[in-house]
Amino acid sequence: MESALKGQLSKITRQRTAPLILELDLTDGLLEARPADPLSAVLTRHQPTITDIVAGLKLARADDRVKALIVKVGGRPIGFGLVQELREAVRRFGTTGKPTVAWAETFGEFSAGNVAYYLATACTTIYLQPSGDVGLTGLAVERTFLRGALDKLGVSVEVAARHEYKSAAEMLTERGFSPAAREATERVAESITDQIIDAIAERIERGGQGGRRADAFRLINEGPFAAERALATGLVDALAYRDEVYSAVRKQVSGARPAPSANGSGEPELLYLARYQRSKELANRARQLASPRQNVVAMISAIGAIRRGRSGRGAMPGGAMGSDSITSALRAATADPHVGAIVLRVNSPGGSYVASDSIWREVIRTRNAGKPVIVSMSDLAASGGYFISMAADSIVAQPGTLTGSIGVITTKPVLSDMLNKAGVTTDSVIMGDHAAMYSTSHRFTDEEWALVNEWLDRIYADFTGKVAAARRLSAERVHELAKGRVWTGADAHERGLVDQLGGIEDAAAIARRRAGLPESAPLVGYPRLGALERLRPASSSDDRRAAAWLGDGPAWPLASLATSGGTGIVTAAVASVLAESWGPVWRLAARGELPAEGPLMLPDRWTFH
Repeated sequence: MESALKGQLSKITRQRTAPLILELDLTDGLLEARPADPLSAVLTRHQPTITDIVAGLKLARADDRVKALIVKVGGRPIGFGLVQELREAVRRFGTTGKPTVAWAETFGEFSAGNVAYYLATACTTIYLQPSGDVGLTGLAVERTFLRGALDKLGVSVEVAARHEYKSAAEMLTERGFSPAAREATERVAESITDQIIDAIAERIERGGQGGRRADAFRLINEGPFAAERALATGLVDALAYRDEVYSAVRKQVSGARPAPSANGSGEPELLYLARYQRSKELANRARQLASPRQNVVAMISAIGAIRRGRSGRGAMPGGAMGSDSITSALRAATADPHVGAIVLRVNSPGGSYVASDSIWREVIRTRNAGKPVIVSMSDLAASGGYFISMAADSIVAQPGTLTGSIGVITTKPVLSDMLNKAGVTTDSVIMGDHAAMYSTSHRFTDEEWALVNEWLDRIYADFTGKVAAARRLSAERVHELAKGRVWTGADAHERGLVDQLGGIEDAAAIARRRAGLPESAPLVGYPRLGALERLRPASSSDDRRAAAWLGDGPAWPLASLATSGGTGIVTAAVASVLAESWGPVWRLAARGELPAEGPLMLPDRWTFH
């Protein structure tokens, strides 16, 4: 017992005094932010967040005890914007001269590994397990189109969009890409590929092998690569198993470190980067308790599809941000005298127009109250995600962020032919000229089309008008950039839709300068609520507790509600969200299988591997 206690105390002492080799294990992926609901928080408790990793690497750059960084690459996919955020943080750490090592069992196991390898190129050395591969294959965007199947079923779909690039419904109406959708998709794929090629060319140049973009593009066309071939082409520096990689790093660190410390703990200690960051944060909090409270930059996370009400679980991955929660957080931060500026971290494909407009208004009010608002875009800030961002003092995006998609869409399937084939008939009692407007038993009349188009025109005009005012662009120029088109962050920057390329650290630096805060002013998640605070109800909608995650969320109950026409079943929760987010056309949005969160949604789902 005494021996075990001494061993534990010795280990703690070594971790406090010995040289450190930091580990970043990405096997389980990377979180945008720590989940607020208890269940998700428990399930993801071992996954690092991008904010913690960026903060930890920034601290480690200036820490003499930290001698090296090992990044285990591979595992769950990470969004391209988050990868770029992480890649830049690793690159900046490496500029200090400390070794940065990427190690992967494989960059794709008989699958694409472009993004994982792109991340590894930030490191000075890349190791690959001898049985692994480098799945450098280039990008392919493939979509499924249901038009042929719907024709066989006797289902037709009526679509109205603003404008030709708003292509979310094409899977229901086309047999392949429309010319506009193909043009936009090709440009996004080309932009992302260019960024990967630039990273490979830079790595080849560091290795003294030329570094022309043509060489990098040739490698992509020749992939994928088995381990030995990847080594021969210079894509990796060595083939090694984990024990060999760690032994090599220890040897490199031991050759560069000073003599053993007074307590004899000369051997370098391994420590997870997240644990390192957490210990530093706890020490910093302890110091803050003993000193006057300083001003901070508050970071408000706007993550998930946008809906009215409170944040919580949603129909799409990543949950849903509620306009009530985000606007409450902005009001509370504005009223907090210790908050000098706000970073609004956006990772959203969009959603409800009305909810997006509510958040846009609160950003305006926050700025008018004298608090600078800087938007930091992550993987996605498109459609409604761009709507809530556009009024900020400055917008910072990653080159691979997907943004723009300034447009609106609605659709209605007509099921009468299919039902007739099956011998199903419908009958109605109608009170009002447009009472059956959203029924799937018949097409829109000319008068009904006029009403739908008026609704779409109003939203599009409001969206583009606010973009023009916020970005100081002419209406004509905004229309050229809008039309529902998706842009990468790099292309959006060239066209004036974002102000700067970069990540959280860059956005925080801009916020400090705008607010006149020192460089040491911390970036803190807001609102930061303790366990007891979460249990207590908010006293008003301005209370920062009102911004907390809604625990019961739209829980997708088993009880269901039949939609009009008797041909579809949706849960009561889904029906409620659709009614709130899509307004008068919620039923046709449900029938068209459009996202429940609303008409300002990014077309399709984009994932790069």
